[in-house]
Amino acid sequence: MPGGGAPRTLRKAGVGPHGKLKMLYEQHHHQLLSWPGFLRRAGQHAALGGLIAAIAVAIGTIGYHELDELDWIDSFLNASMILSGMGPVDKMNSSSAKVFAALYALFSGLVFIGIMGIVLAPWFHRLMHTFHVEKR
Repeated sequence: MPGGGAPRTLRKAGVGPHGKLKMLYEQHHHQLLSWPGFLRRAGQHAALGGLIAAIAVAIGTIGYHELDELDWIDSFLNASMILSGMGPVDKMNSSSAKVFAALYALFSGLVFIGIMGIVLAPWFHRLMHTFHVEKR
């Protein structure tokens, strides 16, 4: 390869010119990100978490509406309550709706944990970075 760098496709995928992965966050030997930059990063993580939550609630709402023939608002309520960990509101009548509700509850638990990881990651990283930043 001319210049000794990685192929263009790898650079675009997050791999640097020397084959090392580009880091999403600054490393411990880098300076702490400015407060406005950090808030921008935290906002992007929160927006991603919100998008994932909206997709998960949409999946649940459609599933409850189609499989148990609940009204849209009742379907939305059930999906939201399950995703938040509060539990279902309405009793499922058909076997297919009960299976969906069980699978959606398992799915929702994992999604909730994932969303919390995404939203809290920049805060945890900043906390850890403040303890390990090198004094210059």
